[in-house]
Order: sequence, then C-alpha cells, then structure tokens
Amino acid sequence: MSSLLSVVDHLVYAAVVMDDGCRLVAEATGISPSPGGQHPRWGTRNALLSLGPTAYLEVMGPDGSAPDPLRPRPFGLDRIAGSGTVRPRLVTWAARSGDLERAVAIARAQGVDLGEVRAGSRKRPDGSTLEWRMTDLAMPRESGIVPFFIDWGDTPHPGAAAPGGCTLEDLRLFAPDAARVQHILERLGIRAAVRNGPPAIEAVIRTPRGIVTLR
Repeated sequence: MSSLLSVVDHLVYAAVVMDDGCRLVAEATGISPSPGGQHPRWGTRNALLSLGPTAYLEVMGPDGSAPDPLRPRPFGLDRIAGSGTVRPRLVTWAARSGDLERAVAIARAQGVDLGEVRAGSRKRPDGSTLEWRMTDLAMPRESGIVPFFIDWGDTPHPGAAAPGGCTLEDLRLFAPDAARVQHILERLGIRAAVRNGPPAIEAVIRTPRGIVTLR
C-alpha cells in the first residue's frame, strides 16, 4: 500500500477567474504559476506550479476564448460561477496509476464510480503536446475527496517543467463519513488518514515564504 503523498500527481485549484486563482497562489507561495494550456473539450485552461518532480498544483478555470463545451465544465466551475461564489479553492486531486482499468473496477466494487477511462491531450505554450489517459474527472467521487486517476505514459510529467521552489508536505482530506472514505482509499492502495468534517481538502506546502496551507 502506498502512502498518500507518494501517489499524488496533482491538486486542482478551481477558479472562476483564472487571474484571481493565480494571484492568490502567488501571494501565498511567493511563486507565480505559469500558463499550462487550453482544454478545448472542457472549455477550460490552466496554470501550473510544481510541488516536486512528479507533482504539481493546477489552477484551472473557464477559458473565455473558447466556445462553451457540450457538457458542464469540470469541478463545478459553471455552478460556482452561477452561485456568485468566486473565491478559488482546492476541489479535488489526481493520483498516479499504471492500471486505470483496475482502479475503476476496485472503486466500483466500493460503490464509487470513476467513470470511463479516456485519452486526453493539450498543447503547451511552447507548442509541444502533452498526452495522458485518465478516469472521468467529472464524476462526484465522494465530493472530490476520492481522487481521479491519471497515467502520463511516455509524456514527461508536467511537474518537472512548472515553476519550482515548493514542496507538498501534507494533504489533509475531510469527509462526513471519514471511515468509509478512508476504507475506499485503502482498497485503492492508498494509505491516508481521513478526518471527519464537511468535504474539504487542505494542502500543506513548503514555500519560499515558509509553510502555508492552501484550501
């Protein structure tokens, strides 16, 4: 069984206004996320901040230059915008896996639907292409506390090219039924202590400005 931090691929920081999300991350850490690229199918774009050689923070928000997607934007971005709640926040996380189909089957046996495994890609600002396979990030997954899973294959990990200087020290997970969610994670091969409380994620990050907690 793997420890939580050893399988974290990236954290998703959802922002209705991308500039707000990037600004808050920069103010907290002292490092500005760099533009990542666009996701035309989702109607989103992102910016990245490295949390180590194989982990990163992804600031994601609507792409105002793209047509509206055929399905709602992931991570509740449309719902958040419609509610008037605009403060960016951590909404979910991704775990690395070399066998996505197995993760889907295990989660389904525990009553969690990870959706179908899909291929994805995006162009980086330098013109190169990132490619990956992942489970469906639009699925509820215990309000995002259970991760979606991603496999980068032969593509270089984005965390290696994102602005550095920060390290993920801890990831705190909260759920109303903490014991159940912890059991699901354990069945997925992830050792994590889930705390009781409303669904929430807190990232403890070592930064040039000291230890900060991002929520």
